[in-house]
Amino acid sequence: MHESPRGKLLVISGPSGAGKTSICDRLLERLPKARWSVSVTTRPKRGREVDGEHYRFISGEEFEQLRETGALLEHAEYLGHWYGTPRKPVEEAIANGEVIIMEIDVQGGAQVARAMPESIRVFVLPPTMDTLRARLEGRQTESEILQQKRLAEADGEIAFAENSGYYPYIITNDILDDSVERVREIVTQEM
Repeated sequence: MHESPRGKLLVISGPSGAGKTSICDRLLERLPKARWSVSVTTRPKRGREVDGEHYRFISGEEFEQLRETGALLEHAEYLGHWYGTPRKPVEEAIANGEVIIMEIDVQGGAQVARAMPESIRVFVLPPTMDTLRARLEGRQTESEILQQKRLAEADGEIAFAENSGYYPYIITNDILDDSVERVREIVTQEM
């Protein structure tokens, strides 16, 4: 009996505004059998977000229950809200030969590295901090205070990714298509 190849968990991290979501969206089009890992979060929906697509929006009580029962692969608090990745759907997708794309912060990436060392972990850098600032300002979905928090957080995230050993792949997202192709190559060589 021919056994189908196991899939992989692909973790994409980086500061807000580095272009993680754009890279992930294009990877979904270019990688066969790739799909999003749907995280749970206690934060409110933003803009046109749809429950169950990129996030499942749940209560703090529901989140606590998942965490206490070990049902989360990783979890983290960011700017006052909790985020986490349910373990079971990720494990099932990998067993089915799928590439699961997870866009999470460095705290979550470190937890995934410990829980699933075979995962592929990529940290996305902006070309410069000025580029990052401009991208955040261009969003127009957040207050200036929140943008400043995100910029302050970025320095720590970058230092962690470079020094922790949890991110074997660090790429600079200057030209989006080049970045997408680089990550696609990484996944292909790791499969």
